Amino acid sequence: MEKVNIICVDDQREVLSAVLKDLSPLAGAFHIEDCESADEALELIDELDAEGEHVALIISDHVMPEKTGVELLTEVSLDPRFRLTRKVLLTGQATHADTIDAINNARIERYFEKPWDAASLLGAVKRLVTQYVFDAGLDYREFPDVLDTQVVLDRLK
Repeated sequence: MEKVNIICVDDQREVLSAVLKDLSPLAGAFHIEDCESADEALELIDELDAEGEHVALIISDHVMPEKTGVELLTEVSLDPRFRLTRKVLLTGQATHADTIDAINNARIERYFEKPWDAASLLGAVKRLVTQYVFDAGLDYREFPDVLDTQVVLDRLK
């Protein structure tokens, strides 16, 4: 079975814990990793890629020391190894310009403001990871009960 990873990045441990709790229904099928900085996340995705694992999704806070979430997600989007990786920005303090940068430069698929709705976040993650599974050519049948049914049906048409 392919190893598919979801990476959550936030410099605040309590926020990371909340995201991990919200994504816990997916933990049986996907590896959910947490990082407390952009640099830690970049190291992790390099390691995962070197081990032949998939980085399906990165959920990142925007306001972090050293490197912002937009900078992190932009760097990931410019790396051809991660061209299929989906990106979500999670923030409570982004400006309008930050949001535009995130969409244009980091090519994020979703944006959530803190505090987010847990069901909306989980639904978006399921959709994005399901799209990744199909785009990466993985066998969707290896992930029963966790993929977004509508995306599966649309992709099988």
